[in-house]
Amino acid sequence: MALRFLSAGESHGRGYTVIVEGLPAGLPVSLELLSSELARRRRGWGRGPRMALERDVIEVWSGLRDGLTTGAPLSICLDNTEWRSWRGAMDPHQVDQQAQDKVVSCPRPGHADLPGRLKYGHLDMRNVLERSSARATAGWTLAGTVARALLIGLGIQVRGAVTSIGGVHLADPSSDEEWARAVRSNMGCPREADESPLINRIDSAKEEGYSLGGTFVVSIKDMPTGVGSYVEWDRRLDGRLAGALMSIPAIKGVSLGDGFDLADRPGIEAHDEIHLEGEALIRRTNRAGGIEGGMTNGQEVMLRAAMKPIPTMKDSLPSVDLSTMEAHRAHVERCDVCAVPAACVVGEAMAAWVAASAIVEQFGGDRFEDLSRRVQDHRSRISNG
Repeated sequence: MALRFLSAGESHGRGYTVIVEGLPAGLPVSLELLSSELARRRRGWGRGPRMALERDVIEVWSGLRDGLTTGAPLSICLDNTEWRSWRGAMDPHQVDQQAQDKVVSCPRPGHADLPGRLKYGHLDMRNVLERSSARATAGWTLAGTVARALLIGLGIQVRGAVTSIGGVHLADPSSDEEWARAVRSNMGCPREADESPLINRIDSAKEEGYSLGGTFVVSIKDMPTGVGSYVEWDRRLDGRLAGALMSIPAIKGVSLGDGFDLADRPGIEAHDEIHLEGEALIRRTNRAGGIEGGMTNGQEVMLRAAMKPIPTMKDSLPSVDLSTMEAHRAHVERCDVCAVPAACVVGEAMAAWVAASAIVEQFGGDRFEDLSRRVQDHRSRISNG
């Protein structure tokens, strides 16, 4: 059975609910892991006031007993600490008419506001804003963390690091120690010396009233060889990974391995040559990013994503008030100056989700111990030729 998850909730609603279906029974999932990944999602310099208010209180409602999955759908609820102050404006049955200051009639360029209004007919675009908000990625992070738990049990690591913010570029992590530091770092930086230039860039943008984007890299280490397939377009693992990362709000580009740089190289410099070392087939480069023909090739899977600057800014962009059809500045909501470090955490979660889904589809098993044994048998068969 394939893994799938559904989420429900609004940015200023009562909370978020995530349901994960298809998990094998017997998978350890700890509250500590779920909480720690949500805490990482709140990280970063230049985050908005909401990060100081968010207190991610998690409750598992079903599918987990004594720390192990039962095979039933896993449901997780995430409370919204701001619900009380927004209840009048977000009441499911009757909105408080005194909450007119919450009405959104001036769409924000770069957000879902205007297309959402035109598609669904919402006169108050708060209905669009609330669901399209990046706050929804808290639920996605929970689902991805459950997937991460499955990967950890199979000896697979998912790691991420920030590689640029506002035109200030960093080198990729070059060792396990640097990857580990990036995961721990408040800024997602692989080296301590990387942090100050990024913080200074963010502070400058904050003073001038604009936002910043950037890039990050996600690594999936020790994936079994041969996950994914070339036989149909929708089974190619690189396509699934790229689609998952592109679904994250504000992500505008995704590449694998050396990605777009390969377009400028001659063919003799664009691929990973195959060499024989003893009886082992080896590669000395990883330009393909660990996937060839839609399948993992035994190397580290490397994904890169580019995040645009957040469209909501202190100095809002020109727009139109659709209630009067007059020129107006766009609606202003509390916002971050930069959320690239947080987006990196969400990128890890989405990559983990796709990787775990592909493994469950390929190897199956109603029990986690069965899945683990099948993956190990596959690894042994591949290594023995």
